[in-house]
Amino acid sequence: MNTPPIARRLLAELLGSAFLSALVIGSGIAAQTLSPNNTGLELFENAAATAAGLYTIILMFGPVSGGHFNPVVSLADAAFGGLSWRDALAYIPTQSAGCVLGAVTANGMFALGAVTISTHHRASPAHLLSETIATAGLVLVIFSLARTRRSHTTPVAVGAYIGAAYFFTSSASFANPAISIGRIFSNTFAGIAPASVPTFILAQLAGGALAVLTIKVLYPGVTPADAADVLLPHAEHPTTTSQPASS
Repeated sequence: MNTPPIARRLLAELLGSAFLSALVIGSGIAAQTLSPNNTGLELFENAAATAAGLYTIILMFGPVSGGHFNPVVSLADAAFGGLSWRDALAYIPTQSAGCVLGAVTANGMFALGAVTISTHHRASPAHLLSETIATAGLVLVIFSLARTRRSHTTPVAVGAYIGAAYFFTSSASFANPAISIGRIFSNTFAGIAPASVPTFILAQLAGGALAVLTIKVLYPGVTPADAADVLLPHAEHPTTTSQPASS
């Protein structure tokens, strides 16, 4: 069995990241519109849509690319040998471009300017600690399931974790450098000011590194074959040609 060609995998990562960004930002805009001045309800609506949507997006694109949509996940996968470093470095700009595309699309769907730079500053010490913890938890969920041969549960587990992390972290759990970049381009409920993004990304990378070290302690037997199934198995099965029955 071989993985799909890199072009197909990059297209899957681009489209999946775009859907993810449009989902997060679009549901945030809808929540602001439907529940004005009720931040708790707005956050609940945003979190519920994100949790459910992320589950389905992973199911759609995971069988092609693994369904990473997140540079930290791709880097962790490369660290465990499930993805080559060359492919990981190709995934990362593709994921970031997809998230920008999704932000522009979400703005358009709600009749906003295609690009509206966010003024929502978020980079407090509490936010950065939250991003470190949220990202570490996400990577732990993904790779612990891969190591214990439960990758089939990853889509629902990741969706549930991110939905919960909206509420147990003060940052609302971005946990993804690509989505952090994409959310710059929408001055709405889910946006983030450009000045906050570099420290958010550093915190997310730190969380990913912490998770990789923790996984190596908890699951010292993680193999490249285990990591290759992140988030979903995406090897192509060889096609077989049926032979006519002999008379």
